[in-house]
Amino acid sequence: MTARKPPIFSLLLLAAMMALHGPASPVAAAGQSRGANAGDRDRDLKGAIDIHVHTIPDSEPWRVDSIEAAKLARARGMRGLVLKSHWEPTATIAYLVRKEVPGIEVFGGIDLSRAVGGINAAAVEQMTRITGGFGKVVWMPTLDAENVVRASGSNAPFVRISLNQELLPEVKEVISVIARHGLVLATGHSTAEESLLLVREGRRQGVQHMVVTHAMSRFPHMTIAQMQAAAREGAFIELVYVHTLTIPELKRTANFTIPEAAEAIRQVGPASIILSTDMGQVGIPLPIDGLAQFAAGLRAQGFTNGDLDRMMKENPARLHGLPAQAR
Repeated sequence: MTARKPPIFSLLLLAAMMALHGPASPVAAAGQSRGANAGDRDRDLKGAIDIHVHTIPDSEPWRVDSIEAAKLARARGMRGLVLKSHWEPTATIAYLVRKEVPGIEVFGGIDLSRAVGGINAAAVEQMTRITGGFGKVVWMPTLDAENVVRASGSNAPFVRISLNQELLPEVKEVISVIARHGLVLATGHSTAEESLLLVREGRRQGVQHMVVTHAMSRFPHMTIAQMQAAAREGAFIELVYVHTLTIPELKRTANFTIPEAAEAIRQVGPASIILSTDMGQVGIPLPIDGLAQFAAGLRAQGFTNGDLDRMMKENPARLHGLPAQAR
């Protein structure tokens, strides 16, 4: 495994990027990525918020840096992005990106991985104090989650959130911090059953903003009935475009298809769905293009502009406590 850089490295690298990137190059890249039917795609992107974007600086080799991602999104009319790292909090990066790229909402968060101490209420509290208050999302463990490590057949250490179908006390403590600060509870790579435990506990403690992380993907691989149950608890159901992609040369296999996503949306209802990308990987489309392609694919399945606006614009705004924008 690649050695992880300390947080100060990320901040220094971001400062270097701010000095090097000219304002024109990301906009030019956005124009090059538009291609045919750009008007239709930009209609879908205008006002959209992608709640799951991977960028550098990070300890993983993503395709774009945080400033580039924000400039590309702003050039296409998007309202916002949420920057995700499996290992490091991204609230500090969100603050700097907003300063460099005004006119777009950029948020960060914290993934409760081993790198931040696992289920760590103090780390969540600290994130809320970062300048600007742009650390909004608390993801339960992802790549370090117990079920992910066990599924890999690895003997690596992991982060546990439940035992005997009960959330651990430290998890409940983190949820109380989320509730107190009005943060977003995201279920991470928990099992489907754990995800339901999380949103039920979140509702019990008064958490106002909850999302089941990429519900149809390998983790947690929820059934429609489980997605419906989570929605009844007040959680949004996130569906990500990246896991609809099969790319043999990259050894990527789809977890589900666009028609399967469409059926899940019909069964759960667009009012409880958020469409995002979970993108930034090398060798695949940019996140902005992935989001546009997701919308196009679902439009071909019969979803209306109103449905897409709900899932790409209104619901992610509500999740992050932003006012709805006029259509």
